[in-house]
Amino acid sequence: MTLRWTDVYDIAIDLEEKHPSLDIQQVRFTDLWQMVLDLPHFNDVPENSSEKILEAIQAAWLDERD
Repeated sequence: MTLRWTDVYDIAIDLEEKHPSLDIQQVRFTDLWQMVLDLPHFNDVPENSSEKILEAIQAAWLDERD
């Protein structure tokens, strides 16, 4: 399975599996951006991200944790 920036919920699931104890609300978007790029199944153009996409990933990650 290949992840792209638009796969917000799947990215959130992978991030939760990789970083289960991280305080999501304290993660800077620059760090979140890098964490997404570091996911093994992520394969999209880094420049295709935006603050809106990163906010959506962060919100989905919070939902996944709850």
